[in-house]
Order: sequence, then structure tokens, then C-alpha cells
Amino acid sequence: MITLYHHWLSPPSRFIRVLLDEKRVPYRMRLEKEWERRPEFMKLNPAGEVPVLILENNQPYSGVMAIAEYLEEVYPAPGMLTTDTEERYEIRRLTGWFHSKISAEVTRHIVSEKLFKRFLRMGEPDSEAIRCASHNLRIHMEYITWLAERRHYLAGSQFTMADAAAAAHISVIDYFGDIVWADWPVAKEWYMRVKSRRSVRGLLIDRVTGLQPPAHYEKLDF
Repeated sequence: MITLYHHWLSPPSRFIRVLLDEKRVPYRMRLEKEWERRPEFMKLNPAGEVPVLILENNQPYSGVMAIAEYLEEVYPAPGMLTTDTEERYEIRRLTGWFHSKISAEVTRHIVSEKLFKRFLRMGEPDSEAIRCASHNLRIHMEYITWLAERRHYLAGSQFTMADAAAAAHISVIDYFGDIVWADWPVAKEWYMRVKSRRSVRGLLIDRVTGLQPPAHYEKLDF
């Protein structure tokens, strides 16, 4: 069986989990605390980052977008990219946006400061980084709102990689209760649609022992 190395609040790992679950590909998960830099894991991915996918032939695959494109080629149905060339471009553009922009400007700060430093005590929390993430989050929520006002899903009429990438990051941010959903009703409607999917509901079960999400976190109608 395929093995996915992941950790609880890694958006790239969550993204790959959604794709695997959408495609109904059986897999098992292995928790990897990438910050420990285990030599055995470094052999699988010298970058020392999750996700890493180990196929049944024991071949390791790393790099979130490389894995995503590989899965799309090997397991083409259901497609997470559409057949329309322009829409495929838009899906890839938005997927890259969430894995680069919102990751660098929001998610990494929140996970670093609130999980690694504050909860796991791996350093002194930086309040300025948290304020920066909060400011940047509003910009990204405005963009999600703009997209959701014009499309049923973020890239078009159907659920695609773009929604999977956005949900991976939003679910991590929401774990810490940092999104005031009352301020973002349109984005909330999109997220409710996304949360109703089996592939995304699986993410919302995850818990970091001793660090609980807000009461609404797992609810589909919140």
C-alpha cells in the first residue's frame, strides 16, 4: 500500500491527502516530525520536508506539486484538472498561489509561531510575525471572497486542485481560530461546500494532542 509521510498541520500534506481521497486511492499515513531531521527521512527527501509519498515499489516521491501532477497522470479519474486549457491554467495558477503566497505570508507564520514556538516550545514566539500573518490573512480572505463571488468553486464550476490547496491552508489556519468567519460570509459559503466533501472532512478529524481547535472547526454548518 502507498505510504504518505505527513504531519498534522502541514498544508502540503493535507493537499495531497485530499487528492488521494478524491481519487479513492488507498494509502496509509505515517507521522513525520520533519523538524527532527531524522537521517532515515532525509534519505527519502534531502529537503527534509513532508509530504513524501512512498509507492508500492518503495520509490519515494517528494515536492508537493510534482506529487500532485504525478497523481493526476497515474490516477486520472476523477480529474483534479479540467479538460479546458484556460481553466487548467487557472487551476494551476491558483494552486501555486495558495502553496506560495498564502503559505509564505500567513500559514508558515501561524504554524511556526503558534505550534512550533508557543506550543512545542521550540523558540521564542515573535508577536510581530503573528500580527503580519493576521494582516496578510485579510488580504487573502478578500481574494477568496472575490473568487467565490464569481465562481461556484475557486477556479470554475467544479472542485479542483485549486480548492484542495486552498482548503489545505484554510483548515490549518482555522485550527488556530484565526479566521473570523462572520467577516467573510461569501468565503464561508465556499468553505462549507468544501468541508462537505469526504476528502476534506478527513482532514478535520486530525488533532494535535493538547492543542484543540475551536468548537466550529469540524462542523459543516457553522
